[in-house]
Amino acid sequence: MTLQATSVPDFSTTAFYADQNQTNDTSCPEPEAWGWIVLHVPAYILTISVLGIIFNLFVLLVFCLHKKPCTVAEIYLSNLVAADLVLVSCLPFWAVNISNNYNWPFGRFMCKTVNVGIKINIYCSIYFLVLVGMDRYVALVHAMSHGRMRRPKYAKLGCLLTWGFGLVISIPELLFREVRYFTEYDIHACYLEYPKFTLQIVYEVMQSILIFIVPTAVLLFCTVRIIRALSQQSIERFNAERTEKKATILVLVVLLAFLVCWVPFHIVTIFSILVDTEVLEECSITSAVDICHQIFTYLGFFNSVLNPVLYVIVGKNFRKKVRELMKQWGVKRTMTSESTRSNLSSTLKTLV
Repeated sequence: MTLQATSVPDFSTTAFYADQNQTNDTSCPEPEAWGWIVLHVPAYILTISVLGIIFNLFVLLVFCLHKKPCTVAEIYLSNLVAADLVLVSCLPFWAVNISNNYNWPFGRFMCKTVNVGIKINIYCSIYFLVLVGMDRYVALVHAMSHGRMRRPKYAKLGCLLTWGFGLVISIPELLFREVRYFTEYDIHACYLEYPKFTLQIVYEVMQSILIFIVPTAVLLFCTVRIIRALSQQSIERFNAERTEKKATILVLVVLLAFLVCWVPFHIVTIFSILVDTEVLEECSITSAVDICHQIFTYLGFFNSVLNPVLYVIVGKNFRKKVRELMKQWGVKRTMTSESTRSNLSSTLKTLV
């Protein structure tokens, strides 16, 4: 028997595969595929962790420290940045875990905390994008009839409910995640073991519906209607709502990046459920699903680094905020310097 861990965000169980001599299927991948993952993936994860922390922290500071209050779309995007920051801050622990051949060295508390942090990001990110997509939809398609809904207090309430939803749906990580010692492999694995197999399948199906199918359908609907509204706007209205148009372009680019990075992962997750329920049993298929799950997981992680880069490249309003914040800091330094000089001058005059 050989031990092969599941991909990081799935966290379902540790998979045990029979030795290749016990099967007639010669198309199963050799163990070197997993050896390549253990060898190269930790460096990749650490790289996106460092870049993600720097980039997302920069964007979050711009949103928080700018003198002007955030718009509704910026409230949603800043919470998305915060979720990405949580994810990339948790990833170094899994980089160490993978490089250590899945021997978890951080104890039971960190096993639960790190995995809950990553799960919350995966759950909340998609719904923050749903919120921002719906905001753009209302702003451009139903600006007159539902404009009152686009208020900062409602946006903050929506974000609070989204964080709560992410925490509630992550409860299995808190309840069933443990550090378990496997004597046959001499490792302490951070392991998610459901009390019943049926509960695992129900939870995985629920995740696929709530975290992939439903939000993706809403996002696609909003995106199509937004693009149609932009193409049908008159020149006068287009000029009057140029700010809305700039914000919408940024949102559409962020939505596209999210779908490209995360949709493959969720599709493979559905195939993983079919493997768990033994609908797909061939060795070559199950091995391919496991390897693809790993690859598309790390593609999804890259989205947390890509988002802040898109804000700078595509977001004209964000770049304007950065310039204004720099000027704001420059004015404060000048005022502080002048105040210091004035106090020093007064002190010297008193001494003379």
